[in-house]
Amino acid sequence: MSGGRVGIVLVSHSAAVADAVAELARGLAGGGDLAPVAAAGGLPDGGLGTSSGLIAAAAEAVDAGAGVALLVDLGSAVLTVKALLAEGDELPAGARLVDAPFVEGAVAALVTASAGGDLDAVAAAASEAYGYRKV
Repeated sequence: MSGGRVGIVLVSHSAAVADAVAELARGLAGGGDLAPVAAAGGLPDGGLGTSSGLIAAAAEAVDAGAGVALLVDLGSAVLTVKALLAEGDELPAGARLVDAPFVEGAVAALVTASAGGDLDAVAAAASEAYGYRKV
């Protein structure tokens, strides 16, 4: 893969949650020239759930040739992304499901991608967010 920076897709059962986490990540990433991030939340009719079509469209929108990191919130979002990856033609080449906490992982992924990190670095930073202790 070559080209731009790693893109990030935030997959939630709720459009409002996905949008809010994307906004939070952009705000905490420090502004400037950020890597592309897109929210793919809810169903096309606005209901709760996950939509393979919305996820695929978001991944296509953020794909700049360096890979796409997909972060998910809950169980069926994981299953939907895994199904898309198994199909092989719905997501851009280099798309990867990242095992990470949704909010902290999104911030870490966006900061790392914006700094020019490759897909492995972005996935590692997002996953390392599991270690952020709050007490």
